[in-house]
Amino acid sequence: MSEDQINNPLHGLTLEHIVTSLVDFYGWRELGMRIDIRCFNSDPSVKSSLKFLRKTPWARGKVEKLYLTMMRSSRP
Repeated sequence: MSEDQINNPLHGLTLEHIVTSLVDFYGWRELGMRIDIRCFNSDPSVKSSLKFLRKTPWARGKVEKLYLTMMRSSRP
């Protein structure tokens, strides 16, 4: 493991896993309310979301931040 990844909680997670986990936890409607982007609000799908998020760093950052928040809040 490289030094850069030791403290990276997202290391080894795919964007698909992150989006799927968020959808399972929040649902599309709540996810679209928390992060107001069209791919979550208008005919949402994992495939269309991945396509958009891979091209849009600011949106991907918001998704990753929400995922980390979700993981922290769901710990016992």
